[in-house]
Amino acid sequence: MSTDEIWLTQDAYDKLREEYEYLINVGRDEVSTKIARAREEGDLSENAGYHAARDEQGQQELRIRQLKEILAHAQVGTPGSGDTVQPGMKITIAFDGDRDDTDTFLLGSRELVGLDDSVDLAVYSPQSPLGAAITGHQIGDDVSYQAPNGRTITVTIMDAVAY
Repeated sequence: MSTDEIWLTQDAYDKLREEYEYLINVGRDEVSTKIARAREEGDLSENAGYHAARDEQGQQELRIRQLKEILAHAQVGTPGSGDTVQPGMKITIAFDGDRDDTDTFLLGSRELVGLDDSVDLAVYSPQSPLGAAITGHQIGDDVSYQAPNGRTITVTIMDAVAY
């Protein structure tokens, strides 16, 4: 899996695809209708309804572009097996070699949060500092990464299994 690919469960992919289809087939028409109605009210410079509809249109078009990008790079299904960390795996790490201080999470797209009810773990993106550091490493490897606060954190990869 390349760094451009985004791992999603089938359920999350289906929901994102449904949202995309709705926005391009129904949402765009609804916003266009709102803009047209607001234009009919007259002076656009002081028309709050018009400006609100245009803002909504901009946000909607941004979401359409985001969804198109996610769906174009989506990798759906189970990752390969083995000891190498990759997106789509449930990962357990120990902080600074302390086997009692562990964290277990899913390495996948943040889009999974709230979309797939079967995901009951924290989700870390492969592009996050931790995700980028551990991707491609093996169970048992010690890996260091720089946290957003500038601190260097070392983790040991304890387990990596397909989600």
